[in-house]
Amino acid sequence: MGTQKGANWVFGRDVKGVEASPGVERRVLAYCDELMCVENVFQKGSIGAMHHHPHTQITYVASGRFRFTIGDQTREVVAGDTLLKQNDIPHGCECIEDGILVDFFTPMREDFV
Repeated sequence: MGTQKGANWVFGRDVKGVEASPGVERRVLAYCDELMCVENVFQKGSIGAMHHHPHTQITYVASGRFRFTIGDQTREVVAGDTLLKQNDIPHGCECIEDGILVDFFTPMREDFV
């Protein structure tokens, strides 16, 4: 069973991941038109390439250590930290220590489903 748009219950064990980039597995969790939750599992050394999109994004660092660039600032983040990436601001990361990022997008990312 995969994630269904508008589902009230989404059990992580039922969601199959896809390779977002080498060393990064993406799992789309609960979502509707206005909001989407996505889990990204990173292996050390993997890269979230610099990109931008018309969605506002908040990232919660669930585990690991990452070097993030948002706009013209680069900082290291660890478990418990959050990042705000506003519409069309370039951002990307490097995984320094295996970890998990949980992203929230508004509106949902049509390109992820």
